Amino acid sequence: MKNVAIIVVALVALILLLVLSGTLYVVTEAEQVIITQFGDPVGGPITTPGIKFKMPFIQKKNVFEKRFLEWDGDSNQLPTKDKRFIHVDTYARWQISDALKFFQRLRDERGGQSRLDDILDGETRNTIAKHELIEVVRNTNRVFAVSEEYREELAPEAQQRIEFGRAVLAAEVLKAAQGRTTDLGIEILDFRFKRLNYVPEVRREVYARMISERNRIAEQFRSEGAGESARINGERERELKKITSEAYREAQEIKGRADAEAADIYARAYNRDADFYRFMKTMEVFKSTMDEKTILLLGTDGEYLRYLESAN
Repeated sequence: MKNVAIIVVALVALILLLVLSGTLYVVTEAEQVIITQFGDPVGGPITTPGIKFKMPFIQKKNVFEKRFLEWDGDSNQLPTKDKRFIHVDTYARWQISDALKFFQRLRDERGGQSRLDDILDGETRNTIAKHELIEVVRNTNRVFAVSEEYREELAPEAQQRIEFGRAVLAAEVLKAAQGRTTDLGIEILDFRFKRLNYVPEVRREVYARMISERNRIAEQFRSEGAGESARINGERERELKKITSEAYREAQEIKGRADAEAADIYARAYNRDADFYRFMKTMEVFKSTMDEKTILLLGTDGEYLRYLESAN
């Protein structure tokens, strides 16, 4: 009998525990709860934290996040207004603003994520298709940090001014998507373009344009270098001719002064001793015109013979 009483007490305690566990539940700061009875919601969302009560067994607790949730879109290939294709990767932040509507329309977070895929991807596609590529890839009309002499060498896309920009397009997607989620119990808090990338065809076109621009700039540098080289060579040649001309003039002046001085010396020598001067000039003439093979025929009245006779 004693054992039977213990078993009965244990069964009663277990039943009471099951009843209490089915009756009491806890709502945390980060949760909001919808109570359903046979699958249908009972009352509104419970958002205040604490210990709550419900009917055991026939009522069920459905928990939803009160905090911000993340939506990470797939990378899609989208066309722009100017028929350029780009890969667009996006993300957003959202929140369950009305748990009752959310439960009635979408049931759970998986359903919410799937519905956001349709809404945000669709609005992103619509917005990208209404704007040209330059509006998507650029955000502002900031001035590029380049020196003045290279500013004209920028690609046309870099010089083109934009009217909207990537941030405005993101805000446009956000506004359009928010208008489609009001009846879903969802509030989209933020939307951003996470990554933009050209498709291979456009990327090759961009690279080809970049290579062409760099080659044009390089050719301009080569042309300017060749012109500068020609200018330097011209100045060098002109300076060389100037130096050569001045050196030649100075040499001629020195030679002229030397010839004049020599003539003056010769004149003074001739005036001092005309016979000696005549003798020296005669010797110089013979020295410059005769060698060991020269046969000399002298007349009896020649000065050279007279000099030789006077020497004896």
